[in-house]
Amino acid sequence: MAPKKVCIVGSGNWGSAIARLVGFNAERLPGRFEKNVSMWVFEEEVDGRKLTEIINTDHENVKYLPGRTLPKNIIAIPDIAEAAADADFLIFVLPHQFIKRACAPLIGKLKPGATGLSLVKGFAILPGGGIKLISDLISEEMGIPVSVLMGANLANEVADEKFCETTIGARDSEVGSDLKLLFQTENFRVTVVSDTQTVEICGALKNIVACAAGFCDGLKMGDNTKAATIRLGLKEMMKYGDTFYPGGNASTYFESCGVADLITTCYGGRNRRVSEAFVTRKKSIVDLETEMLNGQKLQGPETAAEVNYVLAAKGLEAEFPLFTAVHKICIGELQPEKLLDSLKNHPAHHLS
Repeated sequence: MAPKKVCIVGSGNWGSAIARLVGFNAERLPGRFEKNVSMWVFEEEVDGRKLTEIINTDHENVKYLPGRTLPKNIIAIPDIAEAAADADFLIFVLPHQFIKRACAPLIGKLKPGATGLSLVKGFAILPGGGIKLISDLISEEMGIPVSVLMGANLANEVADEKFCETTIGARDSEVGSDLKLLFQTENFRVTVVSDTQTVEICGALKNIVACAAGFCDGLKMGDNTKAATIRLGLKEMMKYGDTFYPGGNASTYFESCGVADLITTCYGGRNRRVSEAFVTRKKSIVDLETEMLNGQKLQGPETAAEVNYVLAAKGLEAEFPLFTAVHKICIGELQPEKLLDSLKNHPAHHLS
């Protein structure tokens, strides 16, 4: 079997961290993967130099992952169609808001038999309202099967080779085996499950809970309250899965993509950090995103809005009080202090 070519679609903080793993494994497994890994980079200028030139010359993404070296076999390419040409595996790792526009040039151009892997956390918004899984969006747009990778994987810690775990959801066991080889290292341990939908919804919904955790921190509510927020958030994540994606496996929520990712995001992620600042600094989410995130996108408030649209349309807001409160706080309809009301009167506390 010919070695498989890999393309990384995206080059932000997480994309660059992943490039370190994928580049390392592609080089050490020449029988399974082509050595050179192409990485599509949205072209920007940094200190008068093109970002692709910096990556290919200095082997560092100085804007999004400064201070960490990228493998020399990661080749930055500004043209997405050129980057993806003849790729067997396409790893999508860019903000969910940009997928449709960025990937439009790939439609009808991919190699027959190509397969995708989405590392994108969030939901796609449907034109008439409602949401769709990102993997489904990519699959329908590109005409390829798409697996997912989600886990407790803060990008800078992955880049620093600190030990962590991740979860790959792949319906095809052979694809799952290939992807495990492509990503697993001594310090990045991979579990493969077939329950792709649950893996993916965890990656989106945990950002809503992280906003709630950030509000707790900003209000100095203490660790007990924050722990209750995380637990009730997990309950709502599981209920959402059961309601809208029935047939999933409850054990998937206890993989890295579920409870572990939820914990790390509620303590260390950008959604928590900006939500805390929203309370303490009294600025809008939009202003804080611009000020604090160096061009990265905040996903919790947008995901909360997308989910709320679905819940409101089905009359289910009262069954998901934490998700609902986060959305209303983010858009200014509710004061952060009112978050506690959603916790105190949560359906999880009612007798069944």
